[in-house]
Amino acid sequence: MSAETSVPEDLRYTDAHEWVQDLGGGVVRVGITDHAQDQLGDVVFVQLPTVGDTIAAGAAIGEVESTKSVSDIYAPVAGEVVAVNDALEANPELVNTGAYDTGWIVELRLDDGADALADLLDAAAYRQLTDGS
Repeated sequence: MSAETSVPEDLRYTDAHEWVQDLGGGVVRVGITDHAQDQLGDVVFVQLPTVGDTIAAGAAIGEVESTKSVSDIYAPVAGEVVAVNDALEANPELVNTGAYDTGWIVELRLDDGADALADLLDAAAYRQLTDGS
């Protein structure tokens, strides 16, 4: 693991190492954290959900395959898939090089609005979680 991984203050996090960015209008963007991509190593394939899929919170929505392992990506919130990051099909390494920007995975329209984000970890809580790993 690298000495220091990035944990942006403006995002929410899960204990399964996904991040959530509130885009407004009941839509969130989801990806895996810098810590998660660091643990995975070089990402070689990302399986994405299909636009229009309805996802339950905690359900697997895709997979990230690296040179070390294959890991599920879990939905941090319930909602409908409104966009996927098609750039990952040709360039899965974007998860490594831009975990919080170009490497995003999916956008969801929330079932429960912004209230769904209240149960997620803030940056300080996520840092505390990963400092122990």
